[in-house]
Amino acid sequence: MNKSNNFSGQPIIKQLLKLLSPSIITRTVSDHNSDRYYKRFKTYDHLVTMLYATLSGVSSLRELSTILLACEGRIGHLNLKHFPKRSTLSDANKNRSSEVFASIYYALFKTYRSFLSDSSPLSLPVKHLKIVDSTTISLFSDILKGVGRNPIDGKKKGGIKMHTMINALEDVPCLVRFSSAATHDHTFLKELNLEKGSFVVFDKAYNDYLQYLQWTENDIYFVTRQKDNAIYKSIAEFDLSDTASDAVLKDERIRVHKKETTIELRRIAYWDSEKEKVFEFITNHFELEPDKIASIYKHRWQIETMFKRLKQNFPLKYFLGDNQNAIEIQIWCGLIIQLFMLVIQRKTKRKWAYSNMVSMIRFHLMTYIDLFKFLEDPNKKWKDLTTKPPDKQLTLF
Repeated sequence: MNKSNNFSGQPIIKQLLKLLSPSIITRTVSDHNSDRYYKRFKTYDHLVTMLYATLSGVSSLRELSTILLACEGRIGHLNLKHFPKRSTLSDANKNRSSEVFASIYYALFKTYRSFLSDSSPLSLPVKHLKIVDSTTISLFSDILKGVGRNPIDGKKKGGIKMHTMINALEDVPCLVRFSSAATHDHTFLKELNLEKGSFVVFDKAYNDYLQYLQWTENDIYFVTRQKDNAIYKSIAEFDLSDTASDAVLKDERIRVHKKETTIELRRIAYWDSEKEKVFEFITNHFELEPDKIASIYKHRWQIETMFKRLKQNFPLKYFLGDNQNAIEIQIWCGLIIQLFMLVIQRKTKRKWAYSNMVSMIRFHLMTYIDLFKFLEDPNKKWKDLTTKPPDKQLTLF
């Protein structure tokens, strides 16, 4: 009578790990030689342990090792042969390079990027739209230099900045770089490898006219906001077409001088009725309608949503190590889990709120439930109880 209709012979954590091809681990270990100095705690064991820590939301290595000890009898599902001790985890987080986990993430991204792109519900104003931004994660000590001056009393906490680029249709990072929180954003623009004809959008913190000039010469287009203190000269004002909305206040060509750099750009003044504010956009593309330029910039908020999704569902507040390598490993594992969750959400026909789906999975990591079967129809048991004839209905209380 109480038998589950969604029973599975494997716990949910094992079903999640099926998204990770063994060949990815084998290739990564070979490329980085990451098992050379480890007799028992191999790269796969380290990855699975940290993925479990990320999903379960533990706040310390002692808590993580205790929880894994309590899973005796089910640890075989994870293909772990040994229980990792707290000291073993601490040493591995310090000594095994975070580049190993970065390689695993990029391999997974390459595997699922076409699926994520094809299953995206978004309709973009242009193809090949990239979005660039950064987010700062506060640290409990001054491991990396934080933003601002040192306080008179006490010590300033450190911070790690995650510079990120995403493809708008994929909605997960395609490029990630880490730096101290005090590093200026515009330095990340030199890391971008953009295809000819692609569009990239970012906020005005990335202002770099020399980079704009290089992109213009290589037929790479950008959209950003103009800085408030920008100095420019208006060359010509374009006539607004009949299709342009009333929100477009001005569309003009401008010339900007910055040290030895001179570049001509397009400036668009746009009235946002929701925020009751005028936004000034600059771009090196002169053919698109001004409304489309504004629409491209609105898509920039998509990366803010991605950061919010990462920080709220996989809290990057308690780090399982006091060194930069351990912190980066934990962030990479959060990105891997975020990728898994987005693939599951896109594969499921029933619409799920991302946070609700993650919460359900977190609380049932070791439960023997068929994940996709449950996600497709979580109310099946209830419907079975309420649709039976009265004489065969189960007593609920």
